[in-house]
Amino acid sequence: MSAIGGGTPMPSARTTQKIDADESFGGRKRFLGGWRRRWNRMARWQQWLFLIIVAAAVYYLPVANPWLITTEPGNDFPISCFQMAVYALVAVGLNVVIGFAGLLDLGYIAFFAIGSYTAAFFTSPDSSLIHIPYLWTLPLAIGIAMVFGVALGLPTLRLRGDYLAIVTLGFGEIIRILATIIPAARGQVGFQEVGHPPGTNAEGHPIFSASNGTPWYWLAVTVIIVILILVGNLERSRVGRSWIAIREDEDAAEIMGVPTFKFKLWAFAIGAGIGGLSGALFAGQVSFVNNQKFDVATSILFVAAVVLGGSGNKVGAILGGAIVAYIPLRFTAIADWKYLIFGVLLIIMMIFRPQGLVAAKSHLLTYSRLIGDKVKELQAVRGGSSHAAESASVWRARPADAPVTGVVPTDARDGGDE
Repeated sequence: MSAIGGGTPMPSARTTQKIDADESFGGRKRFLGGWRRRWNRMARWQQWLFLIIVAAAVYYLPVANPWLITTEPGNDFPISCFQMAVYALVAVGLNVVIGFAGLLDLGYIAFFAIGSYTAAFFTSPDSSLIHIPYLWTLPLAIGIAMVFGVALGLPTLRLRGDYLAIVTLGFGEIIRILATIIPAARGQVGFQEVGHPPGTNAEGHPIFSASNGTPWYWLAVTVIIVILILVGNLERSRVGRSWIAIREDEDAAEIMGVPTFKFKLWAFAIGAGIGGLSGALFAGQVSFVNNQKFDVATSILFVAAVVLGGSGNKVGAILGGAIVAYIPLRFTAIADWKYLIFGVLLIIMMIFRPQGLVAAKSHLLTYSRLIGDKVKELQAVRGGSSHAAESASVWRARPADAPVTGVVPTDARDGGDE
C-alpha cells in the first residue's frame, strides 16, 4: 500500500514480514557478530590503530603478570606465555591445512618435530653436523619442513577425509619412530644445549636463556604477527579463495577449473613450514630435544586447538592454541586430566557452538560485506521508487468518479485491497 500525502510507499504485508525477519536475524547475530560488522566499517587507519594497541597489550602481558590469569607459583608466567604463543603459532599453521583447505591432518606433530630437530642438529654440541647461528635455523627449519610437507602431500593428497587423516597420523608416528631408531637422532638421550639467539644482559648472562621466558615470548609474538600478515594476504588472494572452494566442495571446485591438487599441496607445504618454525622456537627455549615430546596425543591437542578456537579463522586459531596451552599450566593439579578436559570441552562445543569460539568469516574479501550492504541499500531505494511510481500510475489511471479514500489499491502481487 502507499499513502497519498506522504510520498513514501507504505510496506506491504509481505515486505513487513521480511523486514521483521531481517531485524530478528540481525538481533540474534548482533551479540556475536556485531563486532565484526563494526570492524569492517572502520577506516583502515582505525583498524591499524586498534591492532597496535592490542599488540602493545600482548607484548606487555608477561611483564604485567595479571593476578587473574597468572600461572604462578606452579609455573613461571613468562615461560607459560611463551608456550601459549608457540601453541598459537602451531594452530595458525594447522588452520591453513584444516581451516582453509579442509584437509584433516592428524600428524601435524611431525612438522613440529622436524623443526625442533633441525634446530638441535645445527646448534647443539651433541650433534656432529656443522654448527650455525640459531637464528639461521629458523628459515632452515621452515624450508626442511616444507620439503617434508611436499614429500608427504605428493603421494597422499589424492586421498580424502578419513583416509587422509589416517595417512597423516601414520606419518607423525613414522617421524617419532625414526627419531628413536636413527643413531644420529639420539633417541631418548636427545640433544642438550640447543642454541638460542645472541645477546647478553648487563651481568653477562644470555638474554635468551631457558629460565627467562619474556624475550622468547616477544620473539614468538613477533613471528606470529609476521605469519598472520602473510597468511591474511594469502587468504584474500586467489590462493585463499581456491582453498576455501576446495574446503566447501572439492568436486565443484575442480569442475569450475580450480587445480585442486596444486592448491592442496600449497596448503600442506605452507602449514608444514609454519609447524617447523614453531618447533624450532620451542627447541631453542627448552634447550633440549628428544623423541618423547612428539607423540600422537600432542598432535591431537593441536587439532583440538584449531577446532576449539574456530576452524578457518586466524584469530580463533590463536585463541584456541593459547587456551589449550594455558589450562594445564594454570590448573596444575588437573594437568594430568587435560585430555579428558579437552575432550569434554570439544563435545560441549560441538553441541552448542560447532563453529568454534570465533566462527570463520563468511566472506573472502575484506570489503565484501560493505559492498553487499551498499547493494541492498540501492535495491531498497530502487524498489521503493518503482513501487511509488507504480502506485502513482494506478492513481492516474483511476476512474474520474472513483471516491478518494486516502489510499490507492495495490496490485495482485501485494494481495491487498485496502
